[in-house]
Order: sequence, then structure tokens, then C-alpha cells
Amino acid sequence: MKSVKLMFAVIGVVVGLAIAMWLVSVLPGSLNPFSETTHDRSQPAVLKSISDLGELRTASANLQIVIDVEKDTRFLPDFIKGERDLFVAVGSVDAGVDLTNLPPTAITVDGTTAKITLPDPVYFDANVDLDKSYLVSRQRGVVDRVASAFGSGEDQRAIYSLADTKLRAAAAADPQVIERARANTRTLLSSLLSSLGFTEVTITFTPAPTT
Repeated sequence: MKSVKLMFAVIGVVVGLAIAMWLVSVLPGSLNPFSETTHDRSQPAVLKSISDLGELRTASANLQIVIDVEKDTRFLPDFIKGERDLFVAVGSVDAGVDLTNLPPTAITVDGTTAKITLPDPVYFDANVDLDKSYLVSRQRGVVDRVASAFGSGEDQRAIYSLADTKLRAAAAADPQVIERARANTRTLLSSLLSSLGFTEVTITFTPAPTT
């Protein structure tokens, strides 16, 4: 008799839960006693410092590169100690003029004539697109898999750092990016100065000193 009562009690609990779940799915939020609310208790942003960029970015190279990195350990097979990551990095590298050390003599004005001497465009840091970049595969030996379980994200930071380096090197290998930055800088500044009444604008670039 007790087992029958227990069975009916269990059935009653299950039916009650099913009805409660159904009510949760059909009742509007204002009437739903089980509706969820989100409380954002984040602290306000704190301004730590302000920096002047002093950069005129006038060209950008959009790149995609496949990074295949393998680490081997001497005298140990890969399935015990070894790593291999295959990562597709997508991002951009901007090129432009660094104006932070521009001397006062860089700009001369004579009536409606303006002459500007600028340093040659340079490449700035790469920007890895986190939404489009992805890990294709990751192979780990037994030792590395155990170590990664207690890791702090160093592997991920290392591969993104390598992606930055590879993207910047890929952009630097194509001279068209710097050429486009020069042309766009000339067009931008000439248009700006023409709107201010200058009829003759000359813009020259000085190459960076070789070391």
C-alpha cells in the first residue's frame, strides 16, 4: 500500500513539474512567477589616462593568413609530448604617417602656397578580427593536454601574438600599401588645404633613416 502511495506521489510531482514548465513557456513575463531577470552590477568605467595618438592612417591592408605551428620534444613521441596548432588569422594592418615628432619647420606657408614635409608612411600594429579568426585544429600530446587543463590562456595569447606578427609581416611584404598611404595622404591634405584657400600645395615625404 505504501509503495502505491509513493508511486502516486512521484507521479503527482512529475505532473506538477510538467504543468509548471508549461506555464513558464506560455505565460508572459509579467505574470510568470518563474521569469528570469538580469541585474547588471558592473562598476562604472574608470579613466586611467589619455594619450594623444598623433597618427594619420590613410590605408589599410585586409589580410588572411594560415598559421601552422608545431612544437616537438626531443626523444619523446608527439602523442606523449608535442603540440600543433592550425589557426586562420583574419585582420588588418593600417599604414599612415606618424605625426608625433613633426617639427614646426615641417609646414611652411607663403601666401596661398603651402609646403608640407612629412615622414614616410609606416605600418602600425595589426588588428586581429576575433569574430572571423578561428582555430582549425589543435593537437596535443598527453602531457600537454594535462598541462593545458590547468593553464591560464598562455597558448591562446601566444598564437594571437604570432598572428599579429605574421599579419604585419604580410602587409610589409606588399609595397602597394605604403604607396596607397602616400597617395591618400596627399589627396587628403591637399583637399583640406584647398578648402582653406591655398591654391598650391606641395607634400613631400622623407624616408626613414636606415640603421
